[in-house]
Amino acid sequence: MPGAPYNMQSANCCKGGVLTSMTQDVTKYGATFLMNYQKSSISFPDGGNFSMPEKFTLGIPGYSCAMPVQVPPTRFTNDGRRWQQVLETWNVTCIYSQFLASPAPKCCVSLSAFYNTTIVPCRTCSCNCQGLPGANCANSDGSSLLELRQRAQGTKSPAPVVQCTNHMCPIRVHWHVKQSYKEYWRVKITITNLNFVRNYSHWNLVVLHPNLRNITQVFSFNYESLPSYGNLNDTGMFWGLQYYNDMLLAHGDNGNVQTELLLHKDQGDFTFRGGWAFPRKISFDGDACVMPLPDEYPRLPNTASIAATRPFIVFISVLLLLVILF
Repeated sequence: MPGAPYNMQSANCCKGGVLTSMTQDVTKYGATFLMNYQKSSISFPDGGNFSMPEKFTLGIPGYSCAMPVQVPPTRFTNDGRRWQQVLETWNVTCIYSQFLASPAPKCCVSLSAFYNTTIVPCRTCSCNCQGLPGANCANSDGSSLLELRQRAQGTKSPAPVVQCTNHMCPIRVHWHVKQSYKEYWRVKITITNLNFVRNYSHWNLVVLHPNLRNITQVFSFNYESLPSYGNLNDTGMFWGLQYYNDMLLAHGDNGNVQTELLLHKDQGDFTFRGGWAFPRKISFDGDACVMPLPDEYPRLPNTASIAATRPFIVFISVLLLLVILF
C-alpha cells in the first residue's frame, strides 16, 4: 500500500497505481498487498470463525463489486522457492460499466480515404455540447489555459478540459484508408488527445474489422489479436511502444500518436464499396467511441455517372470534327 516501508511490501505490489490490461503486459496487470486483520475475541485455528469483510469498492468511477465468494484455498510464495497455503481464499469480482463511469462517451471516430476528398468528422455533440453543464472547453490560445493546467496539477483525477470542438470529446481516433496495392492495402490510425489537463499512460485501442485476420504489419504500435469465437478473428488491440509512444500526452503539438497498418486483401471479402474498409467498432481504454453514421462514410466515385458522360463527350468530339471538315 502507499507509504508502506520497502521491507514490508509484498511481492508484485504497487505498480505505481497503474494496472495494464492482461494483453499489454503480463507482469503489470495485477498487484498484491497484505493486510493484518487482528481481533482479540476470535480464534480460528481452522479458519472456521473468520468473518469476511463485505462491501468492497475500488474507488474508481464505473466499477461495482459483487459479494465475496469462497473458493478453494490458494498458495503463495514470497521468495519464489517456498510455497505456503492460505487458510481460506475469497474472490471478489468487480465489473466495469461505461455508463456508470460517465454519462457521456469519452471518444469519437473520424474517417477519410484516398479515393474521396471528403473527411467525415466526429458526429456533432458526440461527447457533449458547448454550453451544456459539464462541458468545459478552452481554445489553444486561451488566456485561461495555463490557469486551468495549474489548477489540475493538484487534483488526482481532474475534470476534462477539452479543446472547443463540435464533438467535445477528449479523444479523437482518425481512420484513414491511405493506399491500395495489388495484393495489400494500407491504413493510417491517428489518436489525438484533446484534453488539456490529462496524459493517458499505458493507453490501448481495440478495433473491430473483418480484415484484421489478414493483418501483415503494424508500424509504431504493438498489436495483439484478441480471443475470438469459432473462426472469427476480427478484433485486435493496439498499444504504444514502451518509452516511445506508450504515453499519450495532453493536448498540444505532441498530443497524438500514429501508426500505419498493412493488410492483405482477402479476395473473397475485400472491397472499398459500402464502407467495408472502415472499422465496425473502436474502443479507447475500454470505452466505446462514437462512430459516424454509415451513410456518411466516404464513398467511391460514382463510376456509373462517369461512364454515362463518355458517349456524350465522344458525340461532341465527332460533331466538332464534322463541322471542321465541312
